[in-house]
Amino acid sequence: MWCIPPKANAAFACNMEDVLDTYTRPIDPKKPLICMDETNKQLLSDPLEPLPPQPGSVARYDYHYEREGVANLFMFFAPLLGQRWVKVTQQRTACVWAETMREVADTVYPDAEKIVVVLDNLNTHSPVSFYQAFPPAEARRLVERFEFHYTPKHGSWLNMAEIELSVLIRQCLAGRIPNQEMLSQQVQAWQKERNEQVVKVHWHFTTQDARQKLKSLYPKYES
Repeated sequence: MWCIPPKANAAFACNMEDVLDTYTRPIDPKKPLICMDETNKQLLSDPLEPLPPQPGSVARYDYHYEREGVANLFMFFAPLLGQRWVKVTQQRTACVWAETMREVADTVYPDAEKIVVVLDNLNTHSPVSFYQAFPPAEARRLVERFEFHYTPKHGSWLNMAEIELSVLIRQCLAGRIPNQEMLSQQVQAWQKERNEQVVKVHWHFTTQDARQKLKSLYPKYES
């Protein structure tokens, strides 16, 4: 069980219920719901060519490897539609996040009136990043395109993009990948297959469930 200081319980409960209520909204093409999260992948190359598989044995790799840097992966997941979009970048700065969010607004959801986003409280995941990356008018335009709902501190498990990232890591990122180009190719192939299968997350945990099952996380008060 995660540990939450008593003074933070009210903030945790408030943010948790905000996210859970957001998940109950019906599908609205003008206000699509997406969950956003990110992770990174250490790029590793093999100094020696692996031995190819033989009948009765798999390919064999030398235990030596060379570090080739780290790549960042932004996950955008539409849980109600079973669609996801993964962006591989070289960095994870505030400006890179802002550029990626602009791509979400103008390329992935160009016709949306407002894009509803569930995300964590990482310092770069903020409307402030738009003003760091773009002139004021463009930054304000992007701020108006999004409606942000933040998971509480110690509550990243409420973000369905985290579930999707865990699947990506298990199915696509387990082995050695030497460079960002190959990483992008593998991620795009995984994304395409999963989107074609329309894989969704069927979320059943509600605000009412939280009030019953997580009573200890709510502040105690006297009537």
